[in-house]
Amino acid sequence: MQAHGKDTDVQTFLDAHPFSAYQWLIFALCFVVVLLDGFDTAAIGYIAPSLVAEWGVSKPALAPVLSAALFGLAAGALVAGPLADKLGRKRLLIGSVFLFGAACLASAFAPGLTELTVLRFVTGIGLGAAMPNAVTLMSEYCPSPRRALLTNAMFCGFPLGAAFGGFLAAWMIPLWGWRSVLELGGVAPLVLGVLMLLLLPESARYLVARGAATERVRAILVRISASAAQVGRFVAGEAQAAQGASGLGVVLSARYRWGSLLLWVTYFMGLVIFYALINWMPILFKEGGIEPHTATLVSALFPLGGVGAVFFGWLMDRFNADRIIALGYLLTALVIYAIGHALGNVGLLVVVVFVAGTLMNTAQSSMPALAAAFYPTSGRATGVAWMLGIGRFGGIAGSFLVAQLSAAHMGFGQIFAVVAIPGLIAAAAVWAKQMIYPTQAAPLSAVAGSAAH
Repeated sequence: MQAHGKDTDVQTFLDAHPFSAYQWLIFALCFVVVLLDGFDTAAIGYIAPSLVAEWGVSKPALAPVLSAALFGLAAGALVAGPLADKLGRKRLLIGSVFLFGAACLASAFAPGLTELTVLRFVTGIGLGAAMPNAVTLMSEYCPSPRRALLTNAMFCGFPLGAAFGGFLAAWMIPLWGWRSVLELGGVAPLVLGVLMLLLLPESARYLVARGAATERVRAILVRISASAAQVGRFVAGEAQAAQGASGLGVVLSARYRWGSLLLWVTYFMGLVIFYALINWMPILFKEGGIEPHTATLVSALFPLGGVGAVFFGWLMDRFNADRIIALGYLLTALVIYAIGHALGNVGLLVVVVFVAGTLMNTAQSSMPALAAAFYPTSGRATGVAWMLGIGRFGGIAGSFLVAQLSAAHMGFGQIFAVVAIPGLIAAAAVWAKQMIYPTQAAPLSAVAGSAAH
C-alpha cells in the first residue's frame, strides 16, 4: 500500500479496498434511517380511516394532516445541505433522527386534528433533514463502481418501511388503536439515535475537507483497512469546493439548469403518485367495498415493491440509466391505470397493486443515484438535497389531488386514471434529460468513476 508520508485521496483509498464490515455497518444504520422515514411518512395514511371514524372528520378535512409532514420534509431537505456543511453529517443526521422520533411519539398523544397536523409538520422537518444526509454520508463511504447499486439498496428502506407500516397497522390498530402505530414510529427512531451516537462515524471526506487531524481520519479508515495506518496524510480532492457556497450556484448554472429542472419535475411527479396512493388507497378500497383490514393489507403491497431498486441499481451501473428509469415510469403509468379497473377482483387487485408499486418505487428510488451522477462534486450534495426537497412538494400535491378528485365525486377508475398521468410526465422528463445531455447517457459506474473526486 502507500508508503508512510504519501498523500492518499479518501475516495481512491475506498475504491482500492473491498467493502468492509465497517462500511456495511454504516450502510445498515443509514438503511434503517431511510426505513423509518418510510414508516413514519406512510403511517398517517394507514391510520386515516381510524381518524375519520374516531374524530368524525371528512376526507377533504384530512388533507392538511396528511400533507403536513410533507411540508416539513420539503423544508428539512432544502436546509439540510448547508446545516450539514456547518455541523457535520453525523451530528445533523443524529439530531434529525431524534427530532422526528420525539415528534412522532408526541403525535400519538395529540388530542385533535390541529395538534396532530402541527406535530406531523415537525416530524417532517426531522425526516426531511435526515434523508439527504443519510444519502450523502453513505455515498461518501461507497466505492465508485458500486455507488448506484448501494445507494439504491439503501433507498429500498423507504418503500419497505412504508409497506412494513401497513402490515403492522393492520395488526396493531384492531388490538391497541391507531395511536400505537405512532408510538412505535416514535420509539424506534429514539433507540436508533442512541445506536448512531455510539456506532456511526463522521464522513471521512467531510473531516478532511474541514481540516480535521489526520489521526482522527486514520482512526476511522483503519476500520475499513489496516493499511490506512501506513498513510501519511489523507486528502479529499475537490471535497472542499463541494462544501462551499457555490453548491446551489452549480445546480442553477447555465450548464446544469435544464437538467436540474427535469430532475425536479421527475421526482415531483413520482411523489405525486406515491403519496396520492399511499395516503388514499386504504380509504378508496374501503369505499369500493373491500373490508378495511383487507384494504390496508392490499395497500401495503404498493410500497413493498420498491425492493426492485436493487436490480435497477445494477442496471444503472451497466446501461443507460436515463432510459431505464424513463421506462420504469412509463410502465408505472400503465399499471396504475389498470388498478382503477381491477376493483371487482381482489386477487387481480393484489397483483396489479404489487406490480405498480414495484415499478413506481423502483424508478423513484433510483433518482438520487441518477442525480448524484449528474452533478460535479461541487454541486452534488446540494443537487441531491434540492431534488429531494422540491420533489416533496409533489407529495403535498398528491395528498390534495385525491381529496379534490373525491370532492368532485369522481369514480374509482377515474381517480386512478388521473393519478397515472404524472407517471407519463416523469417518463418524458427523464427522456428529455438524456436528449439534452447525451454525453451523460452512460452507465453510472463510468460516470461515478470519473466524478468521484
